[in-house]
Amino acid sequence: MSRKEEILKGLYKHTLEGHAQQVKDLTEEGLKQGLDPMEMLFDALIPSLEEVGRLFEVGEYFVPEMMVSAKAMQAAMNILRPLLAETGVKPVGKVLMFTVKGDLHDIGKNLCGIMLEGAGFEVFDLGVNVRPDQMMAGVQEHRPHLVGMSAFLTTTMPNIKFNIEALGRADFLEKLKVMAGGAPVTQDFADKVGAHGYAKDAAGIVRLARRLMGEVDPGTGASSDESIEAS
Repeated sequence: MSRKEEILKGLYKHTLEGHAQQVKDLTEEGLKQGLDPMEMLFDALIPSLEEVGRLFEVGEYFVPEMMVSAKAMQAAMNILRPLLAETGVKPVGKVLMFTVKGDLHDIGKNLCGIMLEGAGFEVFDLGVNVRPDQMMAGVQEHRPHLVGMSAFLTTTMPNIKFNIEALGRADFLEKLKVMAGGAPVTQDFADKVGAHGYAKDAAGIVRLARRLMGEVDPGTGASSDESIEAS
């Protein structure tokens, strides 16, 4: 086995096991050995993160294991992201993520963002306690294809509905898709408030995002030059 093959296998193994330092070291060595950033991403890192998601779904991994694997993936992405940008590789799609107004929980959101980024999406994270006008400004600035909003308290769940209504008033639900999630959120609630999709956890958000990307024009998404009025 060549050293390049060993590096790819090591990236897969150490991402799966959540060894961030080893992943960082192997990523740097891989670049020195002439490995293409795309090769490391698609032949090792993404398959490893997909296996993490599978293990989570079958009950062999739990949130702590998924978090350390995601952090290991992020250690590689911090190095590869600028190199991938230089190659002109287009992301699968653009996603705007945030936790709704009144809610300061971000662990689940952050994990979902890392999983999406690992799957090839460009993720813009607005943070927590995000007001509708801040969301609208984020949409105008980043022109996402998908908007992911989370609520981790039953008292803040209605803000998902208010945000979707704000997007509707601006006629943006024709150009982007909304994903809803968070501990108290259910598929029934997401359907009732008008979200286009619901993900129970970070393992499911990649599948959801890929499905929704098939329902928007990847060449445009929310890329209209129209001004968006914040509500």
